[in-house]
Amino acid sequence: MFYVIKNSWALLLGMMLLMLGNGLQGTLLGVRGAIEGMQPQTMSWVMTGYFVGFLFGSQMAPSMIRRVGHVRVFAALGSMVSACLILYAAWADPIFWFVLRVIVGFCFSGVYVVAESWLNDSATNETRGQTLSAYLIVQMLGIVLAQGVLNFADPSGYTLFIIISVVVSLSFAPILLSVSPAPQFQTTKRMTFRELWQVSPLGVVGLFFLGAVFSALFGMASVYGTEKGMSVADISIFVAMIYFGGMMLQYPIGWLSDRFDRRLLIIAVCIIGVAFCVAAGWSDNFIWLLVVAFMVGGVSNPLYSLFIAYTNDFLDHEDMASASGGLIFLTGVGAIFGPSIVGWMLENWGADSYFWFLGANLAIMGGYALFRITQRAAVAVEDTTAYAPVAPTATPIAMEFAQEYAIDMALEEEAENDDTDSPSDP
Repeated sequence: MFYVIKNSWALLLGMMLLMLGNGLQGTLLGVRGAIEGMQPQTMSWVMTGYFVGFLFGSQMAPSMIRRVGHVRVFAALGSMVSACLILYAAWADPIFWFVLRVIVGFCFSGVYVVAESWLNDSATNETRGQTLSAYLIVQMLGIVLAQGVLNFADPSGYTLFIIISVVVSLSFAPILLSVSPAPQFQTTKRMTFRELWQVSPLGVVGLFFLGAVFSALFGMASVYGTEKGMSVADISIFVAMIYFGGMMLQYPIGWLSDRFDRRLLIIAVCIIGVAFCVAAGWSDNFIWLLVVAFMVGGVSNPLYSLFIAYTNDFLDHEDMASASGGLIFLTGVGAIFGPSIVGWMLENWGADSYFWFLGANLAIMGGYALFRITQRAAVAVEDTTAYAPVAPTATPIAMEFAQEYAIDMALEEEAENDDTDSPSDP
């Protein structure tokens, strides 16, 4: 890990600053929307804009990069993000904010594709796993730190929007100054949904509903906090705990994933999540809500990597990369529906319905995993692919990066097994 940080610290720092700016804008808009008198359902459509833009950006960025190159795409999209982040404060109108969120989501997706391609190019077979871990950590750390920045100024003013814009602008410097010449850019043709369904129905269903969970956590947690009557400081801590939990529980769940039937682990993780979603309504004590946020975020974020690892168990090595694009698209489609449904529930059923939504989606995922156990035999633990930590914000580049790691680990294990099985020299 030290070697990875030493050789990629500037790139990782830039990515952390990007996540800090992105994490802060979502929470800040949720708080600012309440100050401006926007209802939860209105804010849900605003928040949906980001996921619409991100979905299409992840699909279009590769062709943009092939036409004009990494640096030009990175600079153009980065400047648009910086401009849009300041414009939020210029006019507090939901339609205007929705348009800006679509643009920001589109641009962030393209920026991530470029930055992740540089990160992937800097990794070797020996460092790919550690690079993935470091990347996940800086992503989560950036979002967690962003919530602290929310307390630096009054959210009803301009200062925080300026801070976001400055942070995102500064993130480009270490990335552009540290990278090697632009890597050769290639993407694999995406596997069709029908093919994905035939390979892993659980992966398809799980990632669709997990997309809805992720968008509710990433886009609507601050709206829930305002509806719950939390202060700005309390909201920042509440949102931070969601991602802190995801960062802390990612690796224990990953360790278990490589040692047990992954469907049983998915069921267990979903049961824990549902239990805490139900328990959220037991008390309005703020400390208890932080525990709930930690646990729900802690089980939801690793589920993304868990579903991907499970799907990989049924793919040939050469098909893993082509499956990644379809899996990301499914997650993105699910993410578009999450905020709008949560917004309607918050407005009609009250603040506690936020956790009802999360719990219902986790229950569907766990229930379907239980059903799939009756339909297909488990893959032997020794034949499963390696668990690769990936955040739900992954682009096709990060996903293929993770798939390459899984392939490397599988090939290494096969080589070790061949060495073990071969007879020793007389």
